[in-house]
Amino acid sequence: MSEPTHKLLVVEDDDGLRRQLRWAFDNCEVVLAGDRASAAAAVAEHRPPVALVDLGLPPDPDGPTEGLATLQEILSIAPETKVVMMSGQTEREYAVQAVALGAYDFYQKPIEIDVVNLTIQRAYNLHALESENRRLARSKTGAVLPGVTTTNAEMLRICGEVKRFASANVAVVLIGESGTGKELLARATHELSEKAKGPYVAINCAAIPEHLLESELFGHEKGAFTGAVKTTVGKVELANGGTLFLDEIGDLPMSLQAKLLRFLQERVIERIGGHRQIPVDIRLVSATNKDLLKLTETNEFREDLYYRLSEAVIKIPPLRERPDDAVVIAHQLLNSFAEEQGRSITAFTADALASISSYEWPGNVRELQNRVKRAVAAAAGSKITVTDLDLPSYEQPAPSGTLREYREQAERTALTRAMVEAQGNISKVAKLLDVSRPTVYDLMRQHNMKV
Repeated sequence: MSEPTHKLLVVEDDDGLRRQLRWAFDNCEVVLAGDRASAAAAVAEHRPPVALVDLGLPPDPDGPTEGLATLQEILSIAPETKVVMMSGQTEREYAVQAVALGAYDFYQKPIEIDVVNLTIQRAYNLHALESENRRLARSKTGAVLPGVTTTNAEMLRICGEVKRFASANVAVVLIGESGTGKELLARATHELSEKAKGPYVAINCAAIPEHLLESELFGHEKGAFTGAVKTTVGKVELANGGTLFLDEIGDLPMSLQAKLLRFLQERVIERIGGHRQIPVDIRLVSATNKDLLKLTETNEFREDLYYRLSEAVIKIPPLRERPDDAVVIAHQLLNSFAEEQGRSITAFTADALASISSYEWPGNVRELQNRVKRAVAAAAGSKITVTDLDLPSYEQPAPSGTLREYREQAERTALTRAMVEAQGNISKVAKLLDVSRPTVYDLMRQHNMKV
């Protein structure tokens, strides 16, 4: 093998054979394990591209049970890992079973290092090719943004809009409930814009008292007011050459609305207590959970400022309107928090997934994040339960609409849950749905879903 940085997991209970294999593959980084538990821990930590796994492992060294269970556990944690099974037993059915469960190949002992080397090299090559294909598939979708996890059609459309508006350099207003990811889309707008190399500066207009907000935005000169012991640069000036994100813009006081409008028209500022006009070049992105247009009708928000801010308006749907996303995001959060907390938890129970999908999520993604983080810490078993999430048990409500819409929604929900439960392993997805692998791929294409 030509790449010394390749990781190879070897799962073998015989100490002598483990040492032999480590020596044989000294031109790659070999991680050793002797049983299913240590193999699972090694996969979670190292994510090896290839694993070489003995079929006979304790407590069933003479049978296939534990080896096949180890294969399944490895693929449940890292579906992209190529697992080569090896066995001294001659039963052909074991090889068939292993390949059916997702093994890349099956090698019959006694070991010939050159032959095993060739098999493992092919596995590395396939892993690299699939990784590149996944990267290209993500880049070709043209909709999904950095940091955004979604399978929802409406959110994919919104991500496409963000991408187009980012390159157009228009002022963007993001409208959505608290916790829907407005700041995430704001940052994506910055990162995809021509000003991506400049600073990204955010300020929450509702979190700062009105008498301090003007200074936070525009800065002040030394001696401008009691306590102004030094000149301070404001957020607008700090964002020069980059993006200024004004969160909760609907709470901006009327007096500051006039000053913000003047800045947007003239693109110069004056610090409090100063007389020098300072030119500032920024991209402005705003966000609110209020209906700004209605606020203009009640004279709570300036109409002229609204039209300056809203050259592009993007409305983000709440999480309750995209239950398929709730399940996918929950699983991503589970993986992240489990790694962060050092827990070997990789899945939700079926009733937990049903509750995640059916719950209203008044706090949106932020609430989901808090509940999953708490559940990872609280879980006593290997899977997150409804009790761990502190959610009530729910039955999935029947979708409304035509029979075709009902069928499509049911298909999408079933496919999403199976994909999450199988952690992207297509063989497991097919088994869970009781269909063939080609059928799974057809469904994924129909519903615009990626592994």
